[in-house]
Amino acid sequence: MLNYYKLDEWNIVEENFSADNNEISESVFSLGNGYMGQRANFEEEYSGPSLQGNYIAGVYYPDKTKVGWWKNGYPEYFAKVLNSTNWIGINIKINGVSLDLAKCFVKDFKRVLNMQEGYMLRSFKALLTNGNEVEVTSKRFISMHRSEIGVIKYSIRPLNFKGELEIIPYLDGNVMNSDSNYDEKFWDEISSEVKPYEGYVMLKTKKLDFQICTNMIYEITKNGKLIKPIVSLNQSEKYVANTSLVKCNQNDEVIIYKYVANTSSRYYDPSELIDVTKKLSRIAKEDGYELLLKEQSDAWRKKWKESDIVIEGDVSAQQGIRFNIFQLNQTYTGEDYRLNIGPKGFTGEKYGGSTYWDTEAYCIPFYLSTSDQKVSRNLLLYRYKQLDKAIENASKLGFTGGAALYPMVTMNGEECHNEWEITFEEIHRNGAIAYAIYNYVNYTGDKSCLGEFSFEVLTAISRFWAQRATFSKVKNKYVILGVTGPNEYENNVNNNWYTNKLACWTLDYTIEVIDYLRENEPERLNELKEKLNFKDDEIITWKNIIQNMYYPRDVDLGIFLQQEGYMDKEQILVKDLDKKHMPLNQRWSWDRILRSCFIKQADVLQGIYLFEKEYDISTIKRNFDFYEPRTVHESSLSPCIHTILAAKIGNYDKAYEMYLRASRLDLDNYNNDTLDGCHITSMAGTWMAVVHGFGGLRVLDNKLILNPFIPEHWSSLSFKIMFRGALLNIKFTTNKFIIQNETNVPINISVYKNDYYLNGNDILEVKIP
Repeated sequence: MLNYYKLDEWNIVEENFSADNNEISESVFSLGNGYMGQRANFEEEYSGPSLQGNYIAGVYYPDKTKVGWWKNGYPEYFAKVLNSTNWIGINIKINGVSLDLAKCFVKDFKRVLNMQEGYMLRSFKALLTNGNEVEVTSKRFISMHRSEIGVIKYSIRPLNFKGELEIIPYLDGNVMNSDSNYDEKFWDEISSEVKPYEGYVMLKTKKLDFQICTNMIYEITKNGKLIKPIVSLNQSEKYVANTSLVKCNQNDEVIIYKYVANTSSRYYDPSELIDVTKKLSRIAKEDGYELLLKEQSDAWRKKWKESDIVIEGDVSAQQGIRFNIFQLNQTYTGEDYRLNIGPKGFTGEKYGGSTYWDTEAYCIPFYLSTSDQKVSRNLLLYRYKQLDKAIENASKLGFTGGAALYPMVTMNGEECHNEWEITFEEIHRNGAIAYAIYNYVNYTGDKSCLGEFSFEVLTAISRFWAQRATFSKVKNKYVILGVTGPNEYENNVNNNWYTNKLACWTLDYTIEVIDYLRENEPERLNELKEKLNFKDDEIITWKNIIQNMYYPRDVDLGIFLQQEGYMDKEQILVKDLDKKHMPLNQRWSWDRILRSCFIKQADVLQGIYLFEKEYDISTIKRNFDFYEPRTVHESSLSPCIHTILAAKIGNYDKAYEMYLRASRLDLDNYNNDTLDGCHITSMAGTWMAVVHGFGGLRVLDNKLILNPFIPEHWSSLSFKIMFRGALLNIKFTTNKFIIQNETNVPINISVYKNDYYLNGNDILEVKIP
């Protein structure tokens, strides 16, 4: 599907109707506001291939798993982000014939995702089986200003006839998840009501008792004047609708304005939901479409002011990065610490639960630099609030004394992933959570979180690592056995270098935090030690593990080995594979993949990225040059890390190649899986590729460091970052580098190893060497 969408700096544009690509476009054109979201389904009836999806953040279902639940340590369910009430529906009949793009001749079809102002526009002409031709335009958005509100403007114009339009706005809660394990519908109706021009449906989940209420209210105009056609009412289980009959002449324009409020028991008492939902939708209607649209535009203008990246000279790259930033901003806003960033966001149902290690490893850097620090702090708080569950997860696997293993997949802190090689063995996720604490403190300078809640998390994770490591008499070293590293094409390996490195780093950082608290918050440290039953003997054990951990290496090649035995595999480079084998995960058996040397995503290189300051350029280059040619990049999280390291070692062609793959992963459907939903968390990695890769941004010793380069065919690159109260507009061209401080907060900054002091509202210009 490469180059299917028209290149445009601010819009994603689909210029023809393709039933084969429709589910992909439903993912790409998805809308959201952090509170709710939806796939880009059609408002009118559509009988072709489609994955209908509307989602409310934090509302989920514990769908009983089909595998493993009877075994010790396995979760009993896989959490599903729930497909909820379909609120966009507006069925249309034209002189008795349903408008269905799968059953009529379609021309002049166009679908536009306007990323600058945050709406989706769709237009087409349709010739029906009765010979009637209509022109339709729909414009809809999910409000960034009013979190519970969605709005649709739906226009119909008869082109070659006069007659009767049958307009049927509806709400339908009789939906199901495409990934339901037992084809079960997860909702029961509490109540519903339908009146002329209005109706609501209130549902509850069959388990956990989440309750949601959806209320629609609509109005119809003809040729710009409000009309009140006679309405017939329709109501059935979990479904309400109005049917309005409108007589029209050729070229009359009939417009339906549909205002919808979606609320949940996560934010309101269930007894209030109906009244609140009705009130919110009525206020939206009274304020009117134009005001709501202006609010949407203003809200997105503010978002872009803080997070835009501008690339001149490469429209494909520009469109790609803005698409990624747009999806990130409409997936998570950071206002509710109970929410997190699902790998598919509001664009699909694959991967179930809302929280993976992706958040800590890839998303936090984006929010640190583009949002108020409370947003990333809330991501740390999210994990702290689930610490008890993480300790419980570890105890199910035999760990004791307050050791915590955070889940691979979760909604509420419980593990709900049920593939043994991931659930039990991909334990490096624990280290990513510890690293996120360090990353937050290092970037913001805010150490208050350490004594407040982060030390408890670090201690619990460190206790896990101390118990997970084993002392080998043969090696006279500590080892960590039976793990899966970031490269999921290797399972149940011993001494994965990245895992061992991250474990020891976590222990060391926790000791560093203890030293900080001892010096700066001694009373709080004593309180925490008592609460956690912490003895200083633990520190002695941790230091022993740090000093005596085994790290597999290949001395002759001068590289860190991904794991013990990696060089026993037949060493084949990806370039030497026939393309018919790609992608491996769709062409090869799992057995064949596991026996091969091929790497799904950065593994050793993931560790070098995190701990880059410990290694010189030659070490980074040797490892990059060895591992990248063996990497198939079949994880969406892979290209961004390779971009950053390629930029670091001066391999600028590879950096650009990897960036373009990352930024257009979903737009160009690289991995043939965009129909399942967009890869939201890898989109944060794309931002990292630009800012940390091309921009060379690092924070060391409380100083912002930039070592930028610009790809050859770009004329300029600029991006915005927030750093310790300052908002910086950073732009560089082929020969100069400009930093504008858009606040009155002064900062210290280093550019190409030269130190500068940048006053508030000042501009720094540096010649690029």
